[in-house]
Amino acid sequence: MGVETMILANIPSPPQGVWHIGPVPIRAYSLCIITGIIIALWLTLKRYKAKGGDPDVVWDAAIVAIPAGIIGGRLYHVITDYDKYFGPGRDPWQAFNVAGGGLGILGAVALGTLAVSALFRFKKVPLAPFADAAAPTIILAQAIGRLGNWFNQELYGRPTDVPWALDIYYRVDEAGNYAPLTGRSTGEIVASVHPTFLYELLWNLAVFAFLLWAERAWRLGHGRVFALYLAGYALGRFFVELMRADEANLILGLRVNTWVSGILFVIALIVFLRLPRGQETADEVDPRNDREGEPTSAVSDSANPPATRYGGEAHDGSKPRTY
Repeated sequence: MGVETMILANIPSPPQGVWHIGPVPIRAYSLCIITGIIIALWLTLKRYKAKGGDPDVVWDAAIVAIPAGIIGGRLYHVITDYDKYFGPGRDPWQAFNVAGGGLGILGAVALGTLAVSALFRFKKVPLAPFADAAAPTIILAQAIGRLGNWFNQELYGRPTDVPWALDIYYRVDEAGNYAPLTGRSTGEIVASVHPTFLYELLWNLAVFAFLLWAERAWRLGHGRVFALYLAGYALGRFFVELMRADEANLILGLRVNTWVSGILFVIALIVFLRLPRGQETADEVDPRNDREGEPTSAVSDSANPPATRYGGEAHDGSKPRTY
């Protein structure tokens, strides 16, 4: 009875990760990535606007960040796992098969940040406020994207007998050939492993909540939220990498991603400590507020009578609101 209870408590993998509508494949991995991007974009719009930024800038940033992130993520994955694509018996064209899984978050963030930085330099708009607005939404999107690894039965840890172990199923295509990504489960359990995708998902959600709290409690600005996001993500990824069992290139006995995560954590923490304290004003978020049309301060003043602005009572006798 005890053994049966433990098996029933295990987390099952989805029976398949790809569905077909006629000849068109619908991949759960892609849907998870797209869902994360949409939610992140929506939240970034709200957060950046609340800081005093122009929402149109968010759309411009998305146009360059999304393709740059996909390219950067794929490049990082292919470079760090080149043995899967190059060498005897390998198909180099699979390096371009993004829908089949394999996006390195670290590469996506790196190239996406560079692309957005170039855009903001061109527009002459400070990058730091936008980065702070986007940081919590990025790690939320990463958490959602991790569900795609569950459907793909990838990025799992070592075999284990813990009650929350993840069952990996044997999958085959219609011809009965082994097809772990595109096939359907036969019901046969190949292994029960640590669900490291779930560990990282939960960690990312925790970092998301922490960033929202820290931003208010510590009055973070000037890029410190983004630096804290990098440090928080890297810390969790460092320990998750130590638990993974899939093939990976090693440096001095440690996975490449373990080294990168550790180095990124140290750098991000140093940057966080060295960046200016406090939060930006609306004009610092987007200096164009004072250059285009009526200044922001004038618009604000016209909407509030002098007594309200300077500490007196409002016309209705109520006390003025303090921001």
